[in-house]
Amino acid sequence: MTTPPAARVDGLLDDHVALVTGAGQGIGEGIARCLAAAGAAVVIAARRAENGEPAAEAIRSTGARALFVRCDVTDAQEVDAAVEAAVEEFGGLDVMVHNAVSPPGPPAPIQDIDDPTIAAQIATTTTAAFHCARAAHSRLRARPGAFLLLTSPAGIEGSGHLPLYGAVKGAQRGLLKSLAREWGPDGIRVNALAPVAWTPALETATAANPTLEERLVARTPLGHIGSAADDIGPVAVFLASGLARHVTGQTICVDGGRYLGL
Repeated sequence: MTTPPAARVDGLLDDHVALVTGAGQGIGEGIARCLAAAGAAVVIAARRAENGEPAAEAIRSTGARALFVRCDVTDAQEVDAAVEAAVEEFGGLDVMVHNAVSPPGPPAPIQDIDDPTIAAQIATTTTAAFHCARAAHSRLRARPGAFLLLTSPAGIEGSGHLPLYGAVKGAQRGLLKSLAREWGPDGIRVNALAPVAWTPALETATAANPTLEERLVARTPLGHIGSAADDIGPVAVFLASGLARHVTGQTICVDGGRYLGL
């Protein structure tokens, strides 16, 4: 099956400023790269400088603007500081993307998941989404801008293998619908992406399970696993741009048709 070329996004986000959490690698990095290609100045917010700074430098090497800020999203003060760094460096904030997530770990039944693992997943995904929302709200209202969350098909249909991951990703969808209603009068649009794409975690999983890629592709009508930059990123650009000015409270599955139950 022939994969079509990646979408052109040039100029859609000129004069915009975006902050992406967990942008040092994987889907977050792909979204950050695509936002920058669309014209946005991008803040790479990540816990590890060894991932975040190279990601920012790769964007700067294209002539776009990017800044790395160390940020542990489980710490509300660090999220506040990352937002203020965006404002200080680039003059405001138009787009906030909360992508950071704690690794889901190996498949396990719910009775085998310990409390520290539960706490880490909730802190990085769910509690951190509240941190990001509180930190960004006044800045997004001033533009007005867009707030994006990353969920998953597992957050829509559940997962018998990763029940904790499915639960915290499902919570993201509840939050986005509430924020869409609360922030609509402020002109802020709130949406989510539910992607399936190649990431370091998926590469590790397929290396450990040689049949996994074949099974994933077999369940995907478009016949391939997505690319973070070429498939997920352009949809994030769309939701961040004026093209989606009348879209809020929605979860967009970007998974090649793997989940068709919406």
